[in-house]
Amino acid sequence: MIRAALVMALIVLSGAAHANCRQALALALDVSGSVDAREYRLQLGGVAQALDAPEVREKLLAMPGAPVRLMIFEWSGPADQAVLVPWTVIADQAAIDIVIDTLRQTARRPATPGTALGTAMTLGAHYLDQQSDCWKMTLDISGDGKSNLGPRPREVKPMLEDRDITINALVIGADNPNTGDVRQAEIGELSSYFNAEVILGADAFVLTAIGFADYARAMKQKLLRELEGLVLSRL
Repeated sequence: MIRAALVMALIVLSGAAHANCRQALALALDVSGSVDAREYRLQLGGVAQALDAPEVREKLLAMPGAPVRLMIFEWSGPADQAVLVPWTVIADQAAIDIVIDTLRQTARRPATPGTALGTAMTLGAHYLDQQSDCWKMTLDISGDGKSNLGPRPREVKPMLEDRDITINALVIGADNPNTGDVRQAEIGELSSYFNAEVILGADAFVLTAIGFADYARAMKQKLLRELEGLVLSRL
């Protein structure tokens, strides 16, 4: 508690000369051909539901003097990405509400069926570069399959290692409830792939959703983990 009070005091003493940003958080959503219309709505609705959770709202607004900046984009093929929510300062409940409403009202656009995961990593890093004054920069990638187009993640990852960013992943398993142990094995294999080739940073991690119906729960857990604690490295 004393440490938290000291941090808040330092923020107040820094005055209004510049607006602190404790974290830039970019969410990258997989909308490749393996994601059908129902799964698309579950994914966007899941992010909205996670952001609307009281615990997540509390974490987002925990440091009024150093708010989180949030953006959301979707990705599929190498030349097929779109920003759903541009960089937004999450300074109050109204800002969260606007993001949630935007996601719930977003209609699916035509997209190529490929999975260009390496391109999504590169693009996410580019977006985070726009917020380099933030104390921490995090790319949160959701995906339900391995890359099959564009640069491979294992080729991209070394080029991002000096960018001072963290890349976390949310792996989405198949929605078919009849696959049983096969589905668990597939999720395990995909998690290992993301662990080895995608995530980046000392505190990076992979979480799993058992199908798109489980996405909201997993995203909530992921956001709480990404937002927890005080980031002191830029003070």
